Amino acid sequence: MEVAGCSGAGQAGPASKQSIREKIWAHLEASGLAEFPRPVHHRIPNFKARKTLLVPTPRLRTGLFNQIVPPLGATKEILRKCATSQGVKDYSVPVGLDAKVKVDLVVVGSVAVSEKGWRIGKGEGYADMEYAMMVSMGAVTEDTPVVTIVHDCQVVDIPEELLGDHDLTVDYILTPTRTIKTNCKRLKPKGIIWQKISYEILGKIPILKNLRYREKQAGKDVTLQDEHPDFPNASIPAVLKETAKTENTRPHTGTSPTHVGHCSAGNDSLSAKSDVPGAFTTVYVGNLPAGTRVSELKSTLRELHVTPLRLNWQGAQHRAFLDYKDKVAAESAVSSLKGLSLGGCTLRVELAKNQRSKGQVEINRNPAPQGK
Repeated sequence: MEVAGCSGAGQAGPASKQSIREKIWAHLEASGLAEFPRPVHHRIPNFKARKTLLVPTPRLRTGLFNQIVPPLGATKEILRKCATSQGVKDYSVPVGLDAKVKVDLVVVGSVAVSEKGWRIGKGEGYADMEYAMMVSMGAVTEDTPVVTIVHDCQVVDIPEELLGDHDLTVDYILTPTRTIKTNCKRLKPKGIIWQKISYEILGKIPILKNLRYREKQAGKDVTLQDEHPDFPNASIPAVLKETAKTENTRPHTGTSPTHVGHCSAGNDSLSAKSDVPGAFTTVYVGNLPAGTRVSELKSTLRELHVTPLRLNWQGAQHRAFLDYKDKVAAESAVSSLKGLSLGGCTLRVELAKNQRSKGQVEINRNPAPQGK
């Protein structure tokens, strides 16, 4: 029973239930945390608690995460849609390696899990890589809890010898009937173990190429499984061999780039196929720092295995245009280059806008004769 007029807030003397109530109610009201109905006094409060939801990009094809951003005043129907794959497409923004995010809780799927916290996924390793990349970008620490939600029948004994050093373990298991705290002592991955990554996987995950380039620049060992001395007979896939081959082939032209103030596409090709006519998909690279040489950009493109058919260098305007054979290759390049820094500047990378850049690119591909 409430005692009328007995606030207790701010009064000296021992705490009472009512004084604690008044203190909580006052704080919820003053801070704006309380939801309808208001005022919150003499009620069990409803409160606002917003959490940012990050969902992995399917198979990491176009980036690392998407941040769900429901529209203002979203209805329950829209919020439900946000939990679907279509909702992720409609109501999310990409989150790359440079994002300054701190993840409070990781929820991961499992095929099987043991009460000791040992987990088995579907066998493709994406969850392990997603966690390892979050470690690399500083989004999680060893204290960030990892939770999996499964049916009771999925909780089984798993021999420890089946686990590798890249396997992610879990701290909590939620089932329809139990909440299990695993007290797992096994260390979680401290980053990508490059010796377990093949050229094939690297080719499928553009953001992984970006991360490898960064860690190589930082002096870390990024030797791939195919390059490891334990695999002396391993060979580079044909697609990467072709890339290396075309990078070292440079066509000769009779024109000089100096008369147009930048290297035109016809004069600065990275590929022997650069003079092949036809439609290309163009990628815009902006925010190039002053003083950047075209050779620096070329080197970066080679490191990331995203060498274009043509490179149109416009250093004076701090930009460049990259031509790829099709939209798939161009989008892969965009994913690989997103968040990349040169000379301390984060590059702006996107598919070129047809109405804005197509005409400019075409003009630059056909420079005026010298002396005009």
